[in-house]
Amino acid sequence: MKTVQISLNSIDKVKSFVNDISKFNYDFDLVSGRYVIDAKSIMGIFSLDLSKPIDLCIHAEEDIDAVLEMLKPYLI
Repeated sequence: MKTVQISLNSIDKVKSFVNDISKFNYDFDLVSGRYVIDAKSIMGIFSLDLSKPIDLCIHAEEDIDAVLEMLKPYLI
């Protein structure tokens, strides 16, 4: 598992983020304070405070480099 910080500060960014990570068969969790939600859930993401950076937990053992490359536009 790897954790990175991302920023999802617009509606378009949230939609493209969910579309990008949905291409992978791994689990992704977003952690904001005491809330943990499925990162592939648009409704769940909008329940978070998007004005602050969010921790993304990537539950993958292999191909982590491909995931991180895809995440570049969102990384802080």
